[in-house]
Amino acid sequence: MAPRYDVTGELLNQHSHSEAIEAQHPTYGPQVQTSRVYASIGSNVFDHHAPGKAAIAIIRISGSASLKRLCPGQPIPKPRHASLRTLYHPHSATEVLDSASLVLFFPAPQTVTGEDLLEFHVHGGNAVVKSVLSAIPLAATSDPSQQKSHTIRYAEPGEFTRRAFYNDRLDLTQVESLGDILSAETEQQRRIAVKGSSTVLAQRYESWREQLLSARGELEALIDFSEDQHLDESPSRLIASVNNQILALKVQVQASIENATRGELLRNGIDLALVGAPNAGKSSLLNCIVGREAAIVSHEAGTTRDVIEVGVDIGGYYCKFGDLAGLRNQSSAQDVTISNIEQEGMRRARERASVADVIVVIIPVERRSNLDGCDITTVDVNPEVELTLRLCDMAKQTVVYVINKTDLLESSEKIPSLQGLLEQAISDHNLPPSPLPILAISCMPEQHPRGNSRGVEGLVESLVVLFRDMTAAAGVSSAAWESSLGATERQRLLLEQCLDDLQAFLDQIDQGYVDEGLGNGGVDVVLAAESLRSAANCLARITGTGEVANVDEVLGVVFEKYSRLAIILSYLSY
Repeated sequence: MAPRYDVTGELLNQHSHSEAIEAQHPTYGPQVQTSRVYASIGSNVFDHHAPGKAAIAIIRISGSASLKRLCPGQPIPKPRHASLRTLYHPHSATEVLDSASLVLFFPAPQTVTGEDLLEFHVHGGNAVVKSVLSAIPLAATSDPSQQKSHTIRYAEPGEFTRRAFYNDRLDLTQVESLGDILSAETEQQRRIAVKGSSTVLAQRYESWREQLLSARGELEALIDFSEDQHLDESPSRLIASVNNQILALKVQVQASIENATRGELLRNGIDLALVGAPNAGKSSLLNCIVGREAAIVSHEAGTTRDVIEVGVDIGGYYCKFGDLAGLRNQSSAQDVTISNIEQEGMRRARERASVADVIVVIIPVERRSNLDGCDITTVDVNPEVELTLRLCDMAKQTVVYVINKTDLLESSEKIPSLQGLLEQAISDHNLPPSPLPILAISCMPEQHPRGNSRGVEGLVESLVVLFRDMTAAAGVSSAAWESSLGATERQRLLLEQCLDDLQAFLDQIDQGYVDEGLGNGGVDVVLAAESLRSAANCLARITGTGEVANVDEVLGVVFEKYSRLAIILSYLSY
């Protein structure tokens, strides 16, 4: 049953120009979202939709339009007030398209696109939506009483967002964050997307650009004015002042780059590689974490031959687990010959481990006989696992050590001694340390109502703590720098170029004091000023300001990438 609405006002009666219309079916319960889009600039029509049904379809019109023929004889609605209307076919005053449509009018410029905006909330059945959409272009046919004609067409991918940008409703950094907001699947991805959607980033980049322009102006004063025209400061003192400004700015840019890298972990997911010897329990652990049989588990060594990738939400962090082939050499394989397939699986395992953000080394409890013939339990790092760790870049990667199969112990009181043995082995073999204590688990389910595997829950909690540290904002004041976690890869790459230009400037200053033959304290002012100009241009390209911004190129890439997510503007405040 359709909802009832209070009625005030009437329908829009406007004038001229082409418009953009966007229709969307909000998802209710398990229904699949359907979106259709109309838009302006030209008369070509494009139909973009996804199949499905919904209770309500929202048709959005951006731009000036005269659509009174859809609601003949009804008054103009009061701005920003909902009005209940009956929609008619523009060529037939008796043909009802929708008997109860909610109509809202939002006048420019305080709208999502900066233009007049009209919304029809119609019943979401496919037939109703199609009939209204087909009628809208007919309602906008040229009116002899109007001085200008107009057309209505489907919006191009991201055209609502493009109009919002050109009308200063969004800056370029906010435009980039729109796709992240819509594609966010975990709580942390949502938070990082929201950080990027604020104006803080653009304001910071613009402030840096203005600092660089000011510093560049001070340097160019040395070029434009001769020494006898008496500058406020001596050339050497002025250059030293600019040098100090750039040094301080360099620290801020470096912090922003580091935070952007951390933010990419939240946005793209944290890569984890499960590394260990055959039958160490890697696949069992993966199954315990994801809560399903994602990998085959068998007592036969070498069951996993290829990399098994599984994505899972852990504490709001999107994690990409890679279950790798067991690592062993021929001597540890005893009487079993390592096949070419298994060797290829181990090669891929090493390759996958080398690019992981976190390497989880799984070391099983083993039963052995000592020299006296008595059974003992011990832990040790497989030589092939040790070799794999040495090939990784520990400056960028984190290692976590996990003792598995503690169910083989007669008592949990023996766990601390095994942890001590492993700590000693890590130290003796000069293996990378872990920020977490050595964890002990068993992937065998406990005999209690929850059926959790012993220690796995604690491992997951420890990983969440590790993820929080890995993605925490860096900077002088971490709270003030949290917004930089929302910087996109494009922004980070431009910041790195900016940092290179700043370093080039500092190098030129240092070299100038070595070579005193250039004047101005030995500094080549022209080259130094050029480095600052290049750095400022990088920041302009981030925010979309200045002649070098290449805004159309950036917008084209962004809108092509997020063409199916254009309805995001429905969720922005007016």
